[in-house]
Amino acid sequence: MTPKRILVVNPNSNEAVTQGLRDALAGFANPAGPEIVCATLAEGPFGVESQEHVEQVALPLRRLVEADTASAAFVIACYSDPGLHVCREATRRPVLGIAECGILTALSRADSFGVIAIRTRSIPRHIRYMRQMGLTDRLVGERALEMSVAETASGEGTLARMIEIGGLLKEDGAGAIVMGCAGMARHRRPLEDALGLPVIDPTQAAVAMAIGAVAVG
Repeated sequence: MTPKRILVVNPNSNEAVTQGLRDALAGFANPAGPEIVCATLAEGPFGVESQEHVEQVALPLRRLVEADTASAAFVIACYSDPGLHVCREATRRPVLGIAECGILTALSRADSFGVIAIRTRSIPRHIRYMRQMGLTDRLVGERALEMSVAETASGEGTLARMIEIGGLLKEDGAGAIVMGCAGMARHRRPLEDALGLPVIDPTQAAVAMAIGAVAVG
């Protein structure tokens, strides 16, 4: 029997981010399935970095979900969870957003958490989302790298900056750190080693939940 497939969609058009997702998810590979497939939304912006970008990719994501008949579950691999609800409206199959899954996973590891954002302008958008989830009382803070999505995926000095910002969140009282961008995936392990705290890659968290959802049908 063909293994069931989980489609992980990078809503920006930067293939380097998608490759980083593939690398971060390599540990989930299992011949018995489900197969993890990472795809790039070609019509997306080079980085989803504003509310305009979030709105821009929502309907293309829905169309992708509606047209896909091979996947048992979908993961939207952007920390703003763009199009999450409109995609869920389009299918009975599980659709998971990495921000929601990353935050819930952090709260399974610690009483409080902090988030590393790419830019300061992203933070109000993230806080609105956490307020909707009713979890702002568990957030100790969110601090920005002041980098683009592309820089977090392949830029020089990104890890050092993440260690600096993560250290500040640790001083703020965070018991776990959520990486607030799919482009940060490659830095999870060394960041966790440096900080001595659980560091959550939200895409890994979402795929783990998707595997569970597919396993129970």
